[in-house]
Amino acid sequence: MTLDPSDWTSLRRLGHRMVDDVFDHLEQVRDRPVWQKMPQEAREALRTAVPRGPADPVDVYSDYMRLVLPYPTGNTHPRFMGWVHGGGNPVGMLAELLAAGLNANLGGRDHAPVEVERQVIRWSAELLGLPPETSGLLVTGTSIANLIGLLVARTAALGPEVRSAGLRDARLVAYTSAKAHGCVARAMDMAGLGTEALRLIPCDAGHRMNVAALAAAIAEDRARGQKPFLLVGTAGTVDIGAFDDLAALAGIARAEKLWFHVDAAFGAMAALAPALRPFLAGAEHADSLAFDFHKWMQVPYDAGCILVRDHAAHLAAFAQQVAYLRREARGLAGGHPWPCDLGPDLSRGFRALKVWMTWRAYGSDRLGEVVAQTCAVARALAARVDSEPALERLAPVPLNIVCFRMRGADADTLNREIVADVQEAGIAAPSTTMIDGRLAIRAAIVNHRTRVEDVEMLVDAVLEAARSRQALQGF
Repeated sequence: MTLDPSDWTSLRRLGHRMVDDVFDHLEQVRDRPVWQKMPQEAREALRTAVPRGPADPVDVYSDYMRLVLPYPTGNTHPRFMGWVHGGGNPVGMLAELLAAGLNANLGGRDHAPVEVERQVIRWSAELLGLPPETSGLLVTGTSIANLIGLLVARTAALGPEVRSAGLRDARLVAYTSAKAHGCVARAMDMAGLGTEALRLIPCDAGHRMNVAALAAAIAEDRARGQKPFLLVGTAGTVDIGAFDDLAALAGIARAEKLWFHVDAAFGAMAALAPALRPFLAGAEHADSLAFDFHKWMQVPYDAGCILVRDHAAHLAAFAQQVAYLRREARGLAGGHPWPCDLGPDLSRGFRALKVWMTWRAYGSDRLGEVVAQTCAVARALAARVDSEPALERLAPVPLNIVCFRMRGADADTLNREIVADVQEAGIAAPSTTMIDGRLAIRAAIVNHRTRVEDVEMLVDAVLEAARSRQALQGF
């Protein structure tokens, strides 16, 4: 019994058709709705009993084309602007096919896919100004990367014995911006430190952490007998894309003997664009840094990364020796330390291949031009918003995120409904957020396919939806 086909020619023909179809899908993406709600009948069609017998792969693929392909998130579309999702790229897509063909487990052992991941880590460290011996790991995304960074910081603060004895009576506290991503608080939760041990430091008008408030909070905690151990800087806030003063934070971390971690989920890739690199000044001093390739670098999901300056500290937080995973000096069980010594996963896919192939195929310069282009399109959107008397911009635009809304009575309700109207029309997919207590339409320009004409269409759709709602509902 085998799962290989009895007729390789037929399956090969189907595979060629799949590749052609997905290329057609990407080539024609601009001509389709950004998003469309999955109809109930399609949902019901997926809700079947567990398959007991085989089905013709042609029929299975037909169901995919009918029930799945028409109803994606939409982030390959140039007018998907709601969340910081990259648009993917065709070379990275093909890399996923190649990786699946190898079916490699990158938990460990001595083989080429692990070396590809190590090379991606070396390139990343070089790009971000960290030393060549920097440790690292590819993970699902920055949420897990931030958790790993926190666990390494915890072990560095309390010693390796924390892994067996637990926290005991340690009174660890950490610090981050009030505008930091929620995954930082979740990491404190999942690590058993508790969200109450995370101090959310106020920000200035530009959404950057207030350095004086940070210093005061650290002093107050020390006076109360707490143990400050971690400072998390943000490179690219969720709401507007602001960067903390990372150089100042690095200085405080050194003076206070804190682990300095940088959450650079999308902001790290500003390093690809020479004009934007200054935003990352100070990141080179980080003890650990988390970011995503699947955002600004356009690698297909999922592809996050954690970098740790001190390889020994990284190993101390995760390395484990068990008999059935014995490392050897020779043979396939060589090549240690293994990636599973640097994070929680023993079973790990070959996500490094799509990063390696994307970087090789396009190069840092072209990828940097894409990053710069998204910022230029965001500036064009901000200028259009500023030119429309019916609209107001609610925040500065340091990079690629524009927050604005329609003016008017009950503006929060009006703008919430406008966003849903525009999404359901398939014209564009912005999202919402809160800026200083006011609901904003948030447009994050991340996709390499997005052009100025796309943000013009977004504004036109917002204005038209507002006119229709105001006429019908009396806003």
